[in-house]
Amino acid sequence: MHGLVDAPFEVEPVLLDIEELNRRAHDGELELTKLSFGAFGAVGDRYRLLRSGAALGRGVGPLVVAREQRPLAGARIAIPGAETTAFLLLRLAEPELGEVIELRYDRILGAVERGEVDAGLIIHESRFTYADHGLFAVADLGEWWERETGLPVPLAGICARADVEGVEEIEAAIRASVEYAFAHPEASRDYVRAHSQELSDEVCDQHIALYVNEFSVDLGDDGMAAVDALLARSAGTPA
Repeated sequence: MHGLVDAPFEVEPVLLDIEELNRRAHDGELELTKLSFGAFGAVGDRYRLLRSGAALGRGVGPLVVAREQRPLAGARIAIPGAETTAFLLLRLAEPELGEVIELRYDRILGAVERGEVDAGLIIHESRFTYADHGLFAVADLGEWWERETGLPVPLAGICARADVEGVEEIEAAIRASVEYAFAHPEASRDYVRAHSQELSDEVCDQHIALYVNEFSVDLGDDGMAAVDALLARSAGTPA
């Protein structure tokens, strides 16, 4: 975006919530897009996964939080979107869900705190701030996934629309961008802060340290195995 690495294309950023990106992928609106792995089934063959730029790892899974410790079965739960990987993991881990309420991810903590829902499924930087709202973690879906499979938790990846050419060059540019960011962490700080929901440097740094890792450079064999395992399980999961 900032011309710091060579790329065979120009970037026009479209900054949207992950669930909005998932929905827009149904119509193939964007040539390159971040996409929840939980949305792959609905998108079908419109997009193909790139090996660079993904979000997955260990200890990175979504959390369910509530005002007090309680079981998930039968709870009225706010979720960040029906096609998010977080909701897919929740359905896999707890088949006996009660009512689910879709909210944009950054509104979930407030809804739980105010008692509008019994619990909330949180993603992104909310995992670093839920305690500030007086909430407790009642389930760690990443821990569940890792116990079940022994694999890292696959959250989202960068995808190219099926008709886009030069995918190898695009992957190389994204990989170079991630590697540059690792080597020069200050280069992206102002841009990150300008678009973050949590403005403290501490939370931004925690977020990046957790979600941007070696799998963001290249999925590798373990990363691909994790994605394949999630997609195989999702195929047998009712909507």
